[in-house]
Amino acid sequence: MTLLPKAILLVAVLGLAACNNPNRFGAGGADGAGAAGGFGAGGIGTSGLGDPNDPRSVAYFNQTVGDRVLFAVDQHTLSPEARMVLQGQAQWLNANAQYAIIIEGHADEQGTREYNVALSGRRANAVRDFLISQGVAGSRMQTIPYGKERPIAVCSDETCYAQNRRAVTVLSMGAGV
Repeated sequence: MTLLPKAILLVAVLGLAACNNPNRFGAGGADGAGAAGGFGAGGIGTSGLGDPNDPRSVAYFNQTVGDRVLFAVDQHTLSPEARMVLQGQAQWLNANAQYAIIIEGHADEQGTREYNVALSGRRANAVRDFLISQGVAGSRMQTIPYGKERPIAVCSDETCYAQNRRAVTVLSMGAGV
């Protein structure tokens, strides 16, 4: 067998292997519950996020505490609602020190790529600074500005823009990212 048929066979096998876990993104596929990111402390449950009734699980954090805060147009200041969510996050994180976090900053599609990356970075840093002020160790946190590159709602009106102006706290095991 020459090299080309071997390479084609290898690519086909790898392609099929990539398709063997239809629920790899959690319940509902890539847009379902598993798309929130992070992973649970033991892979309990179908999505790997743990039991939403277990107060130590990633699923509980995402669904009950809240994993995201929203921002006004062209703003990175925290609203009173955002502060309430972040106070809950800080309490949970202080009680669950085994988790490190990545704070993802996002923006809507309005504006240039450069402007939105900078704005989303300021949003992520505002969340980070607030969590630090609530006693969460800065060494457990990392920020990533995504700008407008990862929208969760795709349309060109305010309902979508409002959902995309956000910062998301993503949990991962092991303090000290």
